Amino acid sequence: MTSKDGDGAGRLLAISDLHIGYPENRALVEEMAPETDDDWLLVAGDVSENVADIRWALKTLASRFRKVIWAPGNHELWTHPSDPVTLRGVARYEHLVDVCRDLGVITPEDPYPVWEGPGGPVAVAPLFLLYDYSFLPAGCATKEEGLEYAHGTGIVCNDEYLLHPDPYPSREAWCRARVAETERRLAAIPDELPTVLVNHYPTDRHPMDVLWHPEFAMWCGTSLTADWHHRFRVAAMVYGHLHIPRTTRHEGVRFEEVSVGYPREWRKRPQPPGRLRRILPTEVTAP
Repeated sequence: MTSKDGDGAGRLLAISDLHIGYPENRALVEEMAPETDDDWLLVAGDVSENVADIRWALKTLASRFRKVIWAPGNHELWTHPSDPVTLRGVARYEHLVDVCRDLGVITPEDPYPVWEGPGGPVAVAPLFLLYDYSFLPAGCATKEEGLEYAHGTGIVCNDEYLLHPDPYPSREAWCRARVAETERRLAAIPDELPTVLVNHYPTDRHPMDVLWHPEFAMWCGTSLTADWHHRFRVAAMVYGHLHIPRTTRHEGVRFEEVSVGYPREWRKRPQPPGRLRRILPTEVTAP
């Protein structure tokens, strides 16, 4: 279900893909600040691969924003050789949830808060869904064919080596379990409440149309959520992962890619890096 908070005066802001292992990106987090004392911040994953860094970033942000809401990215779920925390799969995710709760940060395992500020009320739902290889490259009919094609192009996500699904037999099995549980929880939100969904991956495939390497779409979501933007009355779908920050509309629903990305990517952009995207009240009207 949901819990209410907020007094109607702030902004609902969003960011993702902070990747603070890069000193330039860590400096961006050090400078992030709310616009008002009532602002909430949505963090749509990929803070870091290192648990200590994740804690530092979320603690820093939670000390400044009225509420911080986190959804995990694939990098948080990596069991990286540089991280002294060697937990894998579900155990690692549960450890990160405990870290967030220690900091007062909302996770996908907590009641969905209701934003009562400008543009509200809306239920804000952080999600953890993973992917199931259903976004296959053209001409491929199975995961195996898709992976063979990706290996042939040299574009293979590091998840294949670092993101372990334990105790599930595969990442797609973990994805299916997460989708089923999340679907149940979203269906319990009162019908009169629209939603803002916050997930590391988009809930629809259309943002992948601009990928330079279309085969990377296999690691970018699941077709099981393709109708969620209508089923769950979505006012905005907030995501990251693609490192292509932009606003699109799909079937009348706003999709916001809010990533910072790597320094080599954001240095090429005309806008300053690390700018928080305003989700509510609506900041951008997409064509």
